[in-house]
This record gives sequence, structure tokens and C-alpha cells, in this order.
Amino acid sequence: MTKQPTESLHRPDEIAQKIEKLIQQNKLVPDDRLPSERDLCEQFSVSRPVVREALSSLKSKGLVSIRRGVGVFVKARDTREEFKIQAIEIDEKFAISQVMELISTVEVAATRLAASRRTNDDIKKIRRCLLGMEYAIASDRLGDEEDFEFHQAIVVATHNPYFETLSQHLEHTARKMIRHLRSNTKTRHINLIEAVQAEHQAIYNAILVGDPIAAEIAARTHLDNAEKRLVKYLKA
Repeated sequence: MTKQPTESLHRPDEIAQKIEKLIQQNKLVPDDRLPSERDLCEQFSVSRPVVREALSSLKSKGLVSIRRGVGVFVKARDTREEFKIQAIEIDEKFAISQVMELISTVEVAATRLAASRRTNDDIKKIRRCLLGMEYAIASDRLGDEEDFEFHQAIVVATHNPYFETLSQHLEHTARKMIRHLRSNTKTRHINLIEAVQAEHQAIYNAILVGDPIAAEIAARTHLDNAEKRLVKYLKA
């Protein structure tokens, strides 16, 4: 039996990003045909399901079209319909500030709506994510994945698919900044870890009791503090 290659959780995303970068650099242009699934599998040393997931991600972004029985082709895009945030390095301070401003606006509004619309199932999911962060901290891990899942569960609780789509679009940029932020908090400001978790608890409590105003205040406080912690890291 042929041994399948080991694949990380985000391998499809990595492949999609590499192909997307080629499109952005005009190394792949509209109507160019991508390599076959078999060739992509060999190129990236992954299985067909991983390649198909990567191609599906590119298709959902409107970057490629899949023609059954023919292949996958780079798609021409209408810039009027395009909204995209390029990957940001941690030293690009002004760009980070702008993205944080957008993230804050979206998540504060989502948290307020979630407090009004959440169901019992939503509350259970948000609480599980909160407990996941607590467990990660107790296990001496960053907890960045759990942090993102917590905020994503709140976005889902808005029951507004457009909030979900925008939040998913911001995912990679936000996750990278969250990782840097939590790493800095863990290594240089360990005393802030409990404060960060208390901010998350306050958000959950407001959603639990269905108080939109308290939820908005708790979310804004958390995100304002998150930006201040990020500024401290950048200055250091």
C-alpha cells in the first residue's frame, strides 16, 4: 500500500495562496490553464482531496473557473467587484492599524447583533471556544486558533451570511496578527494573559444575557486593548 503524505490542517490554504500569488504577479493570466490535479499533487506532494479543496477555495474567490472534463482556468476579474486585503507583514504599522480598525468595526457590530440573535446552540459554541482558550493557556500554548474560533462563533451567531463572508475574508490577516499579539503577550507581558481572558469572558457574559449594549462595549474594549497591546509589541 502506498503511504499517503502527511498533510497539515492548512495545507489546502497554503497551496491556494501560492497559486493566488502567481495570479497576482501575472505569472498566471486570464485563460491560462492550471496544471492538472495529478501534476499539482506531485508538485506539492499532497493527495487529490487537498488539491481539490485548494482549487475550490480559489474558485470561491472568483480567481479560477472549473470546466468539467477540460480543466481549471484563471478567470478574468472585474475590479469593481473586488475587495481584497493583501497579506501584511508585522512591521507595516500603518497598514496594520487600518486593518485593525476594520476588524474592530466588523466585530463590534457582529457582537452587538449576536447578543440579540444568539440561540442556545450559539451560546454553547461560544462557551466551548472560551473554554478552549482557557485550556490552551493552561497548557502553555498561544491559543490563537481558539481565539479566532471564539470570535468566529460570535460572527456566526449574527445569522447574517454577509458578516460571515467578510469575517472569513479577514481570517488570514487577522490570524497572523493575533498570533504575533498573543505570542508577545505570552513572552513579554505574561501578566496580561488573565486580563485578555477576562475581556473574552465579559463578551461572553453580555451575549449570554442578551444585552446588545453591554456586548458592544465589551467587544470595543477588548479590541481597543488588543490594538494597544499590538502597538506595545511594535514599539518593542
